[in-house]
Amino acid sequence: MASSGLLIRMDAIHGKEREVEQFLRSAVPLVEEEIGTTSWFAVRFGRGEYGIFDTFLDDAAREEHLAGPVAVALREHGDNLFDSPLRIQRVEVLADKMPVTHPFPDTKGILLTFKPKSGHEKEVEEFLVDARRMVMEEPNTAAWFALKTENGEYGIFDVFPDNGARFVHLVGHVPRELAKHAMSWLGSVPEVELVSVQAEKLGV
Repeated sequence: MASSGLLIRMDAIHGKEREVEQFLRSAVPLVEEEIGTTSWFAVRFGRGEYGIFDTFLDDAAREEHLAGPVAVALREHGDNLFDSPLRIQRVEVLADKMPVTHPFPDTKGILLTFKPKSGHEKEVEEFLVDARRMVMEEPNTAAWFALKTENGEYGIFDVFPDNGARFVHLVGHVPRELAKHAMSWLGSVPEVELVSVQAEKLGV
């Protein structure tokens, strides 16, 4: 199980989207060499906005990654690819369905984030941990992570082989249960971002 993660968002310079995607794909061999990086996903959020979500065995592995070759390459090429500084958030992984290597790539994903009402953090965390059981019954949810960000938000990041699998998850048990408790637990409307997966590292 992973215990630590990173959520990095970046805005491509207009017209350099293809170069950003090529750069992200080129990072996979570097990440494959990192034993402490348990999973790594490069994604596109929308027009010109990209990101990386990755998980680690522990905080030490995360800090090692932040000083490693991918981070160095991001710093070296950032001025030529991105029009603003990278937005980096450290996250705690509360529960996960870890990815395994499979013969087809994941192409779609979801990032869901929300803030709990004050005093309801424990209920939210317990729900997210318990949700793992439901997700384990979804064969086409390839990987799933319940998160707590350093700014007090909670969320879920998960990936799928195609649109059909993502839709099945979106109408499945976890979203329905979350909606059932939204009025009492949540202090903000959940933000749901549908992402496309550009590259990934699965497993260790």
